[in-house]
Amino acid sequence: MTALDAAALALRLWLALVMLRHGWHHARSLDGTANWFASKGFRHAPIQARMSATGELAIGAALLAGLLTSFAAAGLIATMTVAFWSIHRSAGFFVFARPDEGYEYVATLSMAALVLAVIGPGSVSADATIGVSLDGWTGGAIALAGVAAAAGQLALTWRRPAPQPDTDKTEMNS
Repeated sequence: MTALDAAALALRLWLALVMLRHGWHHARSLDGTANWFASKGFRHAPIQARMSATGELAIGAALLAGLLTSFAAAGLIATMTVAFWSIHRSAGFFVFARPDEGYEYVATLSMAALVLAVIGPGSVSADATIGVSLDGWTGGAIALAGVAAAAGQLALTWRRPAPQPDTDKTEMNS
């Protein structure tokens, strides 16, 4: 195993863990996830919650195995692009900036997924075992297709939610 193989494995396993944990969190409380999605402007929130949980678990499993890694990276990038556009972009860069959190976290996960797609999953992967070689420019292009998938999902399912009244100011003026 080369140093690059080890680095790809470490990156792949970390991204897999993150996505599996996200998916498991959403799956454990589909009703809560659906309510949260609805509050953020997603239509058909129960379907979105199921799709999110299933998608994140599938992305995590594929990354864990190193199976069709560039496509898993595209799924991760799509997920993070939806999160960026619908929630995090208005809060600015820093994750600690506002209650909705800035976009540094989702951007970092997306960049890590893109790098993984370009360098490939490494020799300790299902892709290497079955002879799938979708890295380099091809892997990067596949991964970046996740942005187009996210744009389609956002166009079909998301609308900016109406501003909520600031209850603290309302109570103070009463």
